Amino acid sequence: MSVPTQQRAADSADQHEPRPPLFNDALPVEFERVPPQDREAESSALGGMMLSKDAIGEVVETKIKGSYYYLPAHETIHNTIIDLYGRGEPVDPITVAAALTKSGDITRIGGAAYLHTLVQSVPTAANAAYYAEIVVERAKLRCLVEAGTRIVQMGYAAEGEVDDILNAAAAEMHAVTTDAAANGLERVQWLDDMLEDYLRSMDEPEAESLPLPYSDLQQLLRMEPGDLVVIAARPAIGKSVVLLDIARHVAIKNGMTAMVSSMEMSRKQLMQRIISAEAKVFLHRVKTRQYEGDDRKKIEQAALRINGAPLVVDDGPAATLLQLRSRLRWLQGMDKLPAVLCVDYIQIMKAMEKKGQNRTGEVDALSRGLKELAAEFGIVIIAAAQLNREVEKRTDKTPVLADLRESGSIEADANAVVLLHRPDAYDKEDPRAGELDLIVAKNRQGPTATVTVAFQGHYARAMDLASGF
Repeated sequence: MSVPTQQRAADSADQHEPRPPLFNDALPVEFERVPPQDREAESSALGGMMLSKDAIGEVVETKIKGSYYYLPAHETIHNTIIDLYGRGEPVDPITVAAALTKSGDITRIGGAAYLHTLVQSVPTAANAAYYAEIVVERAKLRCLVEAGTRIVQMGYAAEGEVDDILNAAAAEMHAVTTDAAANGLERVQWLDDMLEDYLRSMDEPEAESLPLPYSDLQQLLRMEPGDLVVIAARPAIGKSVVLLDIARHVAIKNGMTAMVSSMEMSRKQLMQRIISAEAKVFLHRVKTRQYEGDDRKKIEQAALRINGAPLVVDDGPAATLLQLRSRLRWLQGMDKLPAVLCVDYIQIMKAMEKKGQNRTGEVDALSRGLKELAAEFGIVIIAAAQLNREVEKRTDKTPVLADLRESGSIEADANAVVLLHRPDAYDKEDPRAGELDLIVAKNRQGPTATVTVAFQGHYARAMDLASGF
């Protein structure tokens, strides 16, 4: 085959002109290198997640993000799995394929057949977290390579003062090492800086706490991001009522996102309680649909107020900390992180199984985990807790902190503990019938005292005494 005239001329010119330095010859080879990645680890992590829901929780614990995957298709699949998991829906190749089809991404990831290939490529879901850690490590190495490349480019460009270039290069490396190794050290702050921040803020308006439906409790107890607040009582005293009152007040009255994780009631039952409370229609009429008078009109008017309120309901048996974390990350990814998460209730939650761990140890772990979740996401978590039977054995039925069931850690971990007491729960003829005591037995940010509100069980709500009757 003859060589074109232009090519021969170029070859001839190459024979007489000096060649560029050897380093420039090597540059194309350097840039053709494949960035650090492990496709097998990515495939195995995704396959394991589609094999087991437990594996998804373990993978989430590695702090992996969709952007950590080298292949864009794997990033899309990962985000879809996390989205399904966060919404409490089944996760397997069929459901993931359906979700990808709905979003229009199924062809882009290689079709439904590729999802089955991922599952078949991993023998067991047990090592999914290990594979995910490899993916995270490779992503960190890619960040390091990218930072190094930018530093090399700055050096060759030689634009600006040398000291400025050195500072920029140091900043690049600092950003990578902080993100890769610090893992939260950005929270560390020197006392001098903290003091300066405080002095500057002395004349600023007081930071707002979580809005509460009971005015006296609002004055006494400030609930701030990172707080764990425990609402404790014996069964049928009003734990669920108080939690739902707070969630309704935050979401419907104040337009702030609230999330309710209920292990005692279904979303249908929760909706019935919300309707009853908002419409002031007897709960039993809402449940049985035996409406009277202007009940329907009240419900329609309440529906107008409720519609569009940012209240998220997560119902189902035995939620775990991993599930709560995944749901919060899901909401955070949509920029809808709740101001408050209401959990009903701690002792029903399911702890991660550890060999030899008793129930007290499990509840201790759940209590610490909820506190960590509140700090991690910067939200208020209000968790209901059950009191033990010792209350009912005493002549005075007023609960105390020692009555907290199955755990001493609940009291220790909580920023505040509110004990509930209804005199008419033990004596229908009690002169204080219809009243609910909110006993603030622990309050790290203020005094302890008792707030009394009106309990309207027939409407599934409680209210300030001044407006409750």
